[in-house]
Parts: sequence; structure tokens; C-alpha cells
Amino acid sequence: MSELDRLRHAMRATERPEATLDLAAVMRDGRRLRIRRRVAGAGATTLAAALVAAVVAVVVGALPGDPRTVERPPQVAVAPTPPVGVSPTPPGGPGPTPATTVGRGEPPPSPLGQVVDSGIRHGGDQRVYYVVQVSVPGQPRVKIGLAAGRRAPDGTLTTDLLVNDVEGADRSPGFHQIGYDSGGAAAPVPTFGYFVGPAQRITGTVDGRQVTARLTRWSADKQVVIFWFDPAELAPGDRLDGIVARDAGNHRL
Repeated sequence: MSELDRLRHAMRATERPEATLDLAAVMRDGRRLRIRRRVAGAGATTLAAALVAAVVAVVVGALPGDPRTVERPPQVAVAPTPPVGVSPTPPGGPGPTPATTVGRGEPPPSPLGQVVDSGIRHGGDQRVYYVVQVSVPGQPRVKIGLAAGRRAPDGTLTTDLLVNDVEGADRSPGFHQIGYDSGGAAAPVPTFGYFVGPAQRITGTVDGRQVTARLTRWSADKQVVIFWFDPAELAPGDRLDGIVARDAGNHRL
């Protein structure tokens, strides 16, 4: 019989008239029961506290803002930035420019061979043309270009426009780069260029009409024919629709 049963039996005994209440036994059994309950309650409380602590430790570790939790920022790939003042090189690299306007104050390129007087005047200056040496990266067969310039009464040369091939060979038969006025020179530049071959006549077409160029041969190579158009017949800057060279027998070259 358990202590609780003994206590209940003792209390029920008081309900019978003939029974004698043993108060000492009732007090003793009740005190034992209370002590056991306190011990059992303390053990249960300790176990519950341990379980709660374990749950809290797990939950708190996952809560945002926990000072013990360190959040790693996402890794972002950043492309390298080119140095200041340096632009990315486009695919294939920059190409050479076939026509160049020479700024004021720059020394003119040295003529190769004789300077050609076109007979056109700009105030006291002569409009002249002359061959110069050029260098195009990766093009060893391009060594010359044709310049349009002005020659002052004291012989000083001012280069207004320079044209040259950007590929191939500068002495290959046929027409090469043609120079058109770009509006950057101090005086209008008549349309000009050079042809390699036995040309005796060069004509251009613009707006359905033909214009004939004036021409001369380069002193350093007679196969190179320098030509230009009279600005009264072809306004500087106007583009030709076509151009043809013919030999002494009027055969098209």
C-alpha cells in the first residue's frame, strides 16, 4: 500500500463512528507525501528547464539579428575597370585614317620629288600638291601619300589635307585614295588624288555631268599621275558619282 493510500485509509477511518482518529499517524503520512511531491516536482522542473534551454538555444541560433550569427554578404563578380584616361580597345583594333587634316602650327611633311603647282591661288598662296612618305601599321607596301597644301611667297609649305592607302600597295595599278574637302582647312581644297598607270585623261561624273581633271606626273615615278579638279567645275567637298581614266588611245584603264 502506498503512502497516499494509507492517508486516505486513515481519513476514511474517521468517518466510522466507532473509529478512533490517530492524528499523529495522519500528520506523519501527510508530511511524507508532501516531501515526496516536492522532490518529484523539483526534478520535473529541472528537466523541463533543461529542455526549454535546449530548444531556445536551437531557435535563437537561427533567429536573424543574433549577435552570435554572422551573415556573409553575397559574392559579386566585378569586371576590372580600365585605368583612367584609357578606353577599351574595340575588337580588331583602330584602323588607319585615309584622309588627315593637318592642323596649324604642325611642321609639314617633307615632299618627295617636285611640288606640283595647280595654278589655283588663295590670296598670295599657291595651291600645291606633293607626295610624302607615310607609314601604316601592318602595311609595309604603303609608303607614300598625297598632300594638298599651300605654298607662301617665301616658299613655306602648309599642308591642308593628306590622303593615303590603308591596305594593299601604294603603287598598284588604278585609282587610289581621293581627297575631298572636309571644311577643316583655311582655304577650300579642290578634289584630288592619284592614279597609277598610263593615264592621259581622267574624267569624273557628278549629278549626271562630266568634269575633266587636270593632271601631271610625279617627278619620282612617271607611272604615278597626280590629278585635281578645277573648283569652278567641281565644288570642293562635292562627291563624285564615278571616275574614269583613259590612255592615249582613249581606252579605258
